[in-house]
Amino acid sequence: MTPEEILFKYWKFEQFREPQEAIINAVLDDQNVLALLPTGAGKSLCFQVPALSRPGICIVISPLIALMQDQVDSLQEKGIKAMMLSSKYSLEETIIAFDNLKYGKYKFLYLSPEKLQSELIREKLKSLPVNLIAVDEAHCISEWGHDFRPSYLKINILKELFPEVNTIALTATATKRVLTDIQEYLKIDSAKVFRKSFYRENLVYRVFKTEDILLELKNTLKDNKDTAIVYVNTRRTAVNISNYLNKQKIRSVFYHGGITSEEKQKAFERWKTEKGLVMVSTNAFGMGIDKADVRNIIHINVPQSIENYIQETGRAGRDGKSAGALLFYNENTLFDFKNTIEKGMATVEICRKVYINLNKYYEIALGEQSERIFDFNLQEFCSVFEFPVINTFNALMILENEGIIAYDQAVDKRSVIKVVADKESLFSYQERNPSLKVLLQNLLRTYGGILDQFIRINEYNLSKRLHRSKQLIIQQLKQMDKDNILKYKGYDVVSKLSFLVPREDQYTINRIAPHIKKRNLLKRSKADAVIGLIRNDQVCRYAQILSYFDEEVSGFSCGKCDVCTHHNKKEISYNILAERIKELLDTSESLNSKEIVEKLNYEKNKILKTLQFLLDNGSLHLNSQNKFNIKK
Repeated sequence: MTPEEILFKYWKFEQFREPQEAIINAVLDDQNVLALLPTGAGKSLCFQVPALSRPGICIVISPLIALMQDQVDSLQEKGIKAMMLSSKYSLEETIIAFDNLKYGKYKFLYLSPEKLQSELIREKLKSLPVNLIAVDEAHCISEWGHDFRPSYLKINILKELFPEVNTIALTATATKRVLTDIQEYLKIDSAKVFRKSFYRENLVYRVFKTEDILLELKNTLKDNKDTAIVYVNTRRTAVNISNYLNKQKIRSVFYHGGITSEEKQKAFERWKTEKGLVMVSTNAFGMGIDKADVRNIIHINVPQSIENYIQETGRAGRDGKSAGALLFYNENTLFDFKNTIEKGMATVEICRKVYINLNKYYEIALGEQSERIFDFNLQEFCSVFEFPVINTFNALMILENEGIIAYDQAVDKRSVIKVVADKESLFSYQERNPSLKVLLQNLLRTYGGILDQFIRINEYNLSKRLHRSKQLIIQQLKQMDKDNILKYKGYDVVSKLSFLVPREDQYTINRIAPHIKKRNLLKRSKADAVIGLIRNDQVCRYAQILSYFDEEVSGFSCGKCDVCTHHNKKEISYNILAERIKELLDTSESLNSKEIVEKLNYEKNKILKTLQFLLDNGSLHLNSQNKFNIKK
């Protein structure tokens, strides 16, 4: 079949988007290809279609288990045979999987870069009829990329295994320096490079400074009839903002990495099918989203980097219709962002302490490398050694990225509870069972939404908070479950952890110390870059973004962002709105800016600018209570 026939048969599209067809043709001509395509440009089709066009199996390397699983599920739904080799496969299951790949007419094998380090996997790969190597999220190969993974540096082993097979590397966000690294490390120096501009005519960027972000969010969404996503930086904020919007009669659901798979699916299905429903989420929500009519992406916290910002806002307006990317900020949010970056930084010393104490925790001797896969509870580990959770988690990520440990969070089976008794029954139950009263009251106070849905809990944290043993907490929860007061699903395992190198405390960390320092320096520079984008209200937002990704911007102006529209309207008279403000103040006592905004049916930004205009020309006076009145 031709690429066009494959596209229609499996995806029901009649034509490719620019530049998909040119990329596919280059791959089919056996050229190495490097494709820089923004979020929503259809990167996966660029390797899936050519792989389906010829005999053999396409090996796909990706760092994200959830994204690999999403793509495998999507292919299988279309009747295309695809497989992902996960860390859960035993030796016997892995051998069976490769037999199926070899003889079962499979077209795609998805692997993490870490899997390539296995000698067994490499030997088994040699027996497969490989027709293409696809490296997704290829920016991870560069130390200057926003998500560097040292394991990506070893992907070039595939070139040694399959010297005649061409490679396609894909990324949504990469600077010129990162693109150069991708070509060098993947040994595809002669690759044909395709770049699609990050400029999208239908997507408008607006950044607004406001002291009352919640009011701004409410006013933006109060008449919302379209699909929207509100991005936040923490799980707790996602829950709190969703609850706030629902109280304001703005329907919303929340999504973050701490809720169960069932809860994620339920939230996603509601958002996907219910018109006008708002999704409030951390950046855990986004991978594999195939919803074309998202009209608004709103950030009320500072994005982690410009790369993250582009990926998140790129989920709006994929249907080609007008869409907005709004970001609300104030000095407090900028300060909190910088403070969080610094406080969460995993320094060389923190990584050293975490690594040494991990070995102590599991009683591993110097020079020994344990072959065991351990159950690991982050909260318990941090409590035992009095480590801050966020720094410890970031240190674990570094140790995993450096190939020192394997930290499998995909297991992530945490206990959940939901209170099913009504208020009357709860009250009488506490009176009858004083030994359970303290725990029950603590649950009701601590976990919002526990009356409506299953909420994840940590029995160890509860035990520390209430000064009781973890075993007693579990016993009491089981008792309340038996008495039909709540539903309790208990799990002991949070995640899995194993050691990939022998224990050599100082040598192990000293070896990776330069990488840790460079990574932290890069994290700070990316934080500075995104703050610079937010603060700079003199240069077109798009021009700033394009310049960051090394696109030519000389004289460029999108004409639609907040900076451009402000400049375009400088000469426009404020007379009509100014008269409305003066009429309002003439018939009212002194009002502050918030009260004036609520009383006038005008865009808040215009009102604030007009108030400043009237102050500057002496028409208004600002009293000691920061209220406006007409200057007599």
